[in-house]
Formats: sequence, structure tokens, C-alpha cells
Amino acid sequence: MRILRFTVNGDLVEIGANDSETLLEALRDRLGLTGTKRGCDLGACGACTVLLDGRPILSCLLPVWRVQGRVVTTIEGLAEGPKLHLLQEAFHMAGAVQCGFCTPGMILSAKAYLDTNLNPAQGDIREALAGNLCRCTGYVKVVEAVKLAATWMRDTTEREAAR
Repeated sequence: MRILRFTVNGDLVEIGANDSETLLEALRDRLGLTGTKRGCDLGACGACTVLLDGRPILSCLLPVWRVQGRVVTTIEGLAEGPKLHLLQEAFHMAGAVQCGFCTPGMILSAKAYLDTNLNPAQGDIREALAGNLCRCTGYVKVVEAVKLAATWMRDTTEREAAR
């Protein structure tokens, strides 16, 4: 067992972990962050997607020791207290949340994409979310939610720049 230190949702954490433990197991079982979902355990569904240093990764495939000294963001880390992140709000407003199982991974993949492009085309959004599978929807409302969030984020950025 080794002691690991890394940042999760803005907080420095220290945990003991075995070399075979995945980031998904550490987040859910050791840190109680159950918003990250266990899906296929094969890296095929995207339900376990989190951000590592701002980039989407599949936490079911990543050995937790590889996050030593790095920054992990889970769905719980997007909201600021009771205030939802604009992407979370857009998913709610657009009706993009069906059963909700895939939603955390979708939102985190979308966030990483929108962090680099606030003027997304529909095809680009679909490509950015290609690793996130959903059995409940045809992705139409999901794409609408990401476009809505991009508009809100762009407007917020423009207002802040005008100050």
C-alpha cells in the first residue's frame, strides 16, 4: 500500500491505496464521491469519466497511483455549493437527463470540450461526447444542452470581459 496525495474538487486529499486500485474505486469507495458511475469497467461506456488536469479520462482504467500530485474533478466538483455549473443547469433545462446514469460523464466530457471551444458545431459536440454511451436518449437533448451551456458560458465570459 502506498500513500497518495492529490487534489479532488479543489481539496487536497491523502489516501492509502493498493497498486491495483483504480481511480474509480478510490473516488467511490474511499472518498464517497458516488457521482462517478461504475459502468462497464472496460473503458467502453464513459460512465466513469472524470477530469484529470482538465482532460476527460476513464477512471475505471486508470490506476489511482497515477494521479499522485495531480488534479481530479468529479461531477460533485462542478457545482459551487448549491449553485449548479452552467452545464448542469443546461442539462436540466434542456431535458437531457433521462435515468441520469451517464449524465456525470457526459457533463464532464462536455466541460472539457467547452473549455476549449465555446462556439461548438453540432457534429463537434457529438464527437466530443462519442465516448459516453447512453441507453435512454438519442442524444438530441444532450447536444441541445451542450449548445445551450456554450451560449450561457460565452455570454458570461463576454460580460466579465466587458467589466
